[in-house]
Amino acid sequence: MPKMKTHRGTKKRVKVTGSGKLVIKHSGKSHILTKKTHKRKKRLGQDAIVPKGAERRIKKLLAGQEGR
Repeated sequence: MPKMKTHRGTKKRVKVTGSGKLVIKHSGKSHILTKKTHKRKKRLGQDAIVPKGAERRIKKLLAGQEGR
């Protein structure tokens, strides 16, 4: 059976922390910012930890990556 290939799009968007958690950027901070509150925009700028339900799917896409 051939080796698992890493999903390149996922690799560019997700970072694996030292403890194995997955970190992503929030969406919705590139345009139409006038109607969003300062507090909301500040929160969107911070990194987000991937929820447990999606973590398994994403780790499968990153399976081909060397130092998982």
